[in-house]
Amino acid sequence: MPSDHDTRPLGRSGIHVLPLGVGTNKWRRADRVAVEETYRTINDAGPCMIDTAEIYFSERVVGDCLRADRTRAVIASKFLPFPGRSSPRRLMSALDGSLARLGLTTIDLYYVHFPVPFVGMKVLAEGLTEAVKSGKARAVGVANFSADQMRRIADHLARLSVPLAANQVNYSLLRREAETNGVLNACRELDVALVAYFPLASGRLTQPSDDSRTKALLTCLADVARAHDASISQVALNWLLARDSHVIPIPGATKPHHASANLGALGWHLNETEFDAIDRASAPYRV
Repeated sequence: MPSDHDTRPLGRSGIHVLPLGVGTNKWRRADRVAVEETYRTINDAGPCMIDTAEIYFSERVVGDCLRADRTRAVIASKFLPFPGRSSPRRLMSALDGSLARLGLTTIDLYYVHFPVPFVGMKVLAEGLTEAVKSGKARAVGVANFSADQMRRIADHLARLSVPLAANQVNYSLLRREAETNGVLNACRELDVALVAYFPLASGRLTQPSDDSRTKALLTCLADVARAHDASISQVALNWLLARDSHVIPIPGATKPHHASANLGALGWHLNETEFDAIDRASAPYRV
């Protein structure tokens, strides 16, 4: 098992973040005071990655938080490349909109939200390259890309002297396809961060289940949690961190105590026996 560190790199971008970030797709509808307190909790922790996207409609909320309090956070957002909107010019226009809503002149990490059929990787790479070379993005990534798609866009970016920093995919103990579909291996080979969204399986790892397989996993997590005076969710996040040093989970949080609880997954380690027991209990979810 890889050891944890105080920060983890976003690929070869030169940007380092806390091993645990936060997703903001629910910030738009959440209580604004609670969100602001959540932001302060995250900001106090260090270079925590705050993940948003134009499709979440939460960029303005994140921007309000940034304007109210000087940030230590690393800000990431995403370009929505629906048909007819996937040219470099459209990507740059969307980036300008995101920067305006966030109140920034440069964003730390800018993703293509998902691959688009019939749009070549070269076109997307050219847009991402322009984002970096214009100074409007420090680093670029992709989301929901397969291993093959990752390699192809990384190759185009490399020809333009821009590294691929991250691939954001759905990854949790209840969804471990990244380990079997080649994405995790591609992240290792290309030195790209695997940013894990829904790392608590949309809450399914925080509540009782009637499914026998999930029950067995939750029982295993509870046993380990008691040994560390931790919560089940903290153990689940810690396992992802221990799985590979390229993994950076971004659980959602709309209240400060949720953010604090998630950050409580840092600063301690599963032992090898505990890691292996959880691995076996969640093995049915690798396919």
